Amino acid sequence: MDLLRRLLRKASSNSTEKNPAPSATESADGGDAVQVFREKFGIQFHNPQLLITALKHRSYLNITNEPRIHSNERLEFLGDAVLDLIVTHYLYEKFPQRTEGQLSKVKSILVSKPVLADIAVKISLGEMILINWGEEKTGGRQRQSILADAFEAVIGAIFLDQGLDVAQRFVQQHLLNDFQKIIRRGLYRNYKSILLEFVQSKGQGLPEYRVVQEFGPDHAKEFVVQVRVGEEVLGEGRGKSKKIAEQEAAKMAVKKLHIVDNWLE
Repeated sequence: MDLLRRLLRKASSNSTEKNPAPSATESADGGDAVQVFREKFGIQFHNPQLLITALKHRSYLNITNEPRIHSNERLEFLGDAVLDLIVTHYLYEKFPQRTEGQLSKVKSILVSKPVLADIAVKISLGEMILINWGEEKTGGRQRQSILADAFEAVIGAIFLDQGLDVAQRFVQQHLLNDFQKIIRRGLYRNYKSILLEFVQSKGQGLPEYRVVQEFGPDHAKEFVVQVRVGEEVLGEGRGKSKKIAEQEAAKMAVKKLHIVDNWLE
């Protein structure tokens, strides 16, 4: 991995001179990524360029002088659909007694950006992503959106090169095998949606979120939010943004109302 990073630094430093096309040596970083991927996951690509493209963040195009279609965005688009199919089929087969709405909720958790980014971190995918030096310096290898998109792009590349069965095994090994752990942790649930659905099912109108306190300097503010249904305060949450505080308030309300997802029982 150190070799890969040195090559990226060299290519990025050379790019400051009017972004010349990379030499054979500078292009070797993609080959290193392919080798690392093969050793780590046991997948030998028939067309290694597919994997290189899947790992190529658009910032890297400043080095290679390629058009945007040569980034991993198209493969991410495809991989998103392949992942959706694999996860949907898994849930459909595993939970024959669940309704469409229940299946949709859990699928939305499993294919969410936070979950996929966590999986990408777990398999060290960030170290293989091709980004320019500027993006790397600002933490691009740890950025949730970049990691999640790269994971989906890799799935798209595997699908094109190896077929659906291999893509399915990859998703099973690195995502679906942790299904119960992900659901039990509950870190990715949209508590606002859970609370909204419950309250509406009881004919109680809409939850109302109110900021009751904010403190700290402008660059590091924290907010305290209460969620009410009618005149009753059901929960209170704190966070570095109103959105986070609202989720925390909704989470408290969900617990207070004993709204439980019985997926694993």
